[in-house]
Amino acid sequence: MLFMVIEGFRDKQCDDAGQTGAAEARRWLGGVRLDIVCAGDLLLTGGGLLIVMTAMKGFVEAERDKDGLLGVHSVDHFGLVVPDLKAAEHFYSASGIDPVAIGDHLELRASISDHAWGKVTEGKRKHVNYLSFGAYAEDIPRFREHLKKVAVETITPPADMAGDGIWFLDHDGRPVEIKAAAKVSSDGKRQPRAGTAEARAVPLIPAPEVKPVRLAHLILFTQHIDRAIDFYTRVLGLRLSDRCGQTICFLHGVHGSDHHIIGFGHSDGPGLHHTSWEVDGVDAIGLGAKQMAGKGYCEGWGLGRHGAGSNYFHYIRDPWKSLLELTCDADYIPKGTTWCAADLDMAQAVMQWGPAPPADFGANYELQS
Repeated sequence: MLFMVIEGFRDKQCDDAGQTGAAEARRWLGGVRLDIVCAGDLLLTGGGLLIVMTAMKGFVEAERDKDGLLGVHSVDHFGLVVPDLKAAEHFYSASGIDPVAIGDHLELRASISDHAWGKVTEGKRKHVNYLSFGAYAEDIPRFREHLKKVAVETITPPADMAGDGIWFLDHDGRPVEIKAAAKVSSDGKRQPRAGTAEARAVPLIPAPEVKPVRLAHLILFTQHIDRAIDFYTRVLGLRLSDRCGQTICFLHGVHGSDHHIIGFGHSDGPGLHHTSWEVDGVDAIGLGAKQMAGKGYCEGWGLGRHGAGSNYFHYIRDPWKSLLELTCDADYIPKGTTWCAADLDMAQAVMQWGPAPPADFGANYELQS
């Protein structure tokens, strides 16, 4: 029998069939259908799982507690340098992302707002040249003091970066900004577009253009998984969701976010593995992959479902051998949740089901440029 402890459920009274607690348990178990009955502080399942419900005591929401948790709430945007801006414009347009030309760079916008999720400029080699994280305005003075306490020196903002953000270097020497910004990470598990009895769930002809709704996360390469976890949790206030030993790690925000808003995979040097973009359901992932293949971008991997994060995926290679992921239905970690990070088997984390990944899925092609 598998044993699991879930905090925060004891105060939720079970009805006669135990369905109130069962619903909470199913949320934690990713919606798995189990026969569940309530027995006091226990949920007993027909799947051989014993769940102990305990109470979280004394929790105060971070943004309402000036002396409490401190953490960024979102990846506001990323900076990306590529050798050919026209090629980038064509690639991102094919994915349904809107690459808007602003001066000498492209702003990557999704369908639900004019927010710039990425800023792409032209340079000799492809690389992520900075990361910008959003925090609540009232936390910015606290972050300035916090950086002093953890002995992280601030730097002059990179050229053409205006504003009052706090800039410093991460464990790999990459410029990082924390700035006052609206929360753009998810505030809950996004539901796919609802179908109706009077219409087809997916129109047959013409197929709708797939347009991502937001940046879900990005995965970067690093030589030091433990140092990445230490820096981004200790300095930026993120939390570890899961890891696979020294191979990969996934981090979430304390103010409520998807299972990961950033992660790090092991390599012999820094680089970008992939950016991930949320779309409206599994059909949109499949249609998006078809849409990109029709415009010449066929190399990739999918359709499948990850173990770490539980999200559906399809990956497409960009012109510089990084990947763009179309995704949906990731695990959501609400603010105030005590999430038990696991050290997962790599095969389990990478895929619950789907085709075998290509041999070079984990390759860092930036080391060859």
